[in-house]
Amino acid sequence: MNYTQNQKITQITPSTLIIGIDIAKDKHVARAQDDRGIEFGKRLIFDNRINGFERLLKWVQSHMKEHQKDHVIFGVEPTGQFWFNLAYYLKARGYDFVLVNPMHVKKSKELDDNSPTKNDTKDAKVIAQLMKDGRYSVPNLLEGIYAELREGIKLRDQLVKQLMIIEGRTQNWLHRYFPEFLDVFADWKGKAAIHTLRLFPLPAEIQAMTPEEIVLRWKPFVRRGVGIKRAEQLVLAANESVGLTVGTTFAKRELASLLEQYDLYKQQVQSLDEDLEDMVKEIPGATEMMNIPGLGAITVATLYAEAGDLRNYNHPQQLVNLAGLSLREYSSGKYKGETRITKRGRKRLRRALYLAIRPLVAHNSTFKALHQYYTKRPERPLKKQQSLIALCCKLLRVLFVIGNKQCAFDGVKLLRGLPQLETLQVA
Repeated sequence: MNYTQNQKITQITPSTLIIGIDIAKDKHVARAQDDRGIEFGKRLIFDNRINGFERLLKWVQSHMKEHQKDHVIFGVEPTGQFWFNLAYYLKARGYDFVLVNPMHVKKSKELDDNSPTKNDTKDAKVIAQLMKDGRYSVPNLLEGIYAELREGIKLRDQLVKQLMIIEGRTQNWLHRYFPEFLDVFADWKGKAAIHTLRLFPLPAEIQAMTPEEIVLRWKPFVRRGVGIKRAEQLVLAANESVGLTVGTTFAKRELASLLEQYDLYKQQVQSLDEDLEDMVKEIPGATEMMNIPGLGAITVATLYAEAGDLRNYNHPQQLVNLAGLSLREYSSGKYKGETRITKRGRKRLRRALYLAIRPLVAHNSTFKALHQYYTKRPERPLKKQQSLIALCCKLLRVLFVIGNKQCAFDGVKLLRGLPQLETLQVA
């Protein structure tokens, strides 16, 4: 299946049977038509189970035989996770499978009957009509190592989100029961701070101890970085604390539970990161990407998890579009609006690129020089945020070339053609 608009349209020929399917949790609705929009027969309601999928294929085969069609294309409006099973089932059997944008369905559902009515049968027909006009996209159904990476990155995001929730709840606990704790320890996740919260978290417990006793309790866990002065500060903070003194029995249990969960999620994230790094190294070109100074293995893993095999793309602009980094503009007559990115694409990939480009600009001499050039060039200098977005696109193009050619990163070549930067020595 091709990606340009003209090729999408030309793939719908008089010999093509178009199947529009409205996806639901348990039962899907399918409708069939030809390239002119003429509908064939009645709707088909089938279960989201193997017997339902087999029933769909029998129904399609009967229409193909009756109306003399030799090609069939299935299209759905993606609804949550419920379309994945059908998509992989049809792909495994060699059928063309496409997606129709839900926003397009919503905006065009009144074209046929001039009514805002919405139901599954009507939506299935609208989906088929949009497919007829080439208004569809081909889903990136990953397989093999790329599917494994996608699930791994999704799991990592879930674990990191849980870590953030635990951190927020721990901060909440400290603000209620020991707000002065953060005056003594800048970060409660430090080794000395977190062991203090495990051993004697409440101000009343610290008040009953001397600084020397606190240092002795620290020694088995922390051997450097904290000493008698820090212990004295902790005792002083406890004596002056305005923290709550009620409900402390279960407050201690709450904190212990939070710290236990924090350790568990942190350990799981670390273990997952190691597995993801080992797996992504198996992909040709990934090692060369990770050798770029400042670029981490998780960023490379996220790229492959979201984009799949980079050799399936004909041009790096397709990756830019996939990440939602392509530019949009509102203009009419003499009015020309501000240019912004579309944000139509894989938000996880877009976020990973943005988080990666910031340390690259700070520590990688090539991207640092490019950032300086974009923001200080004589003609049309960019704002800092605009420059970071432009560098995200530049990074995608670099990774596209490395992924296809398995070549090393060449910073000098990247700066070639920019007179102001050609003399710079880059990594």
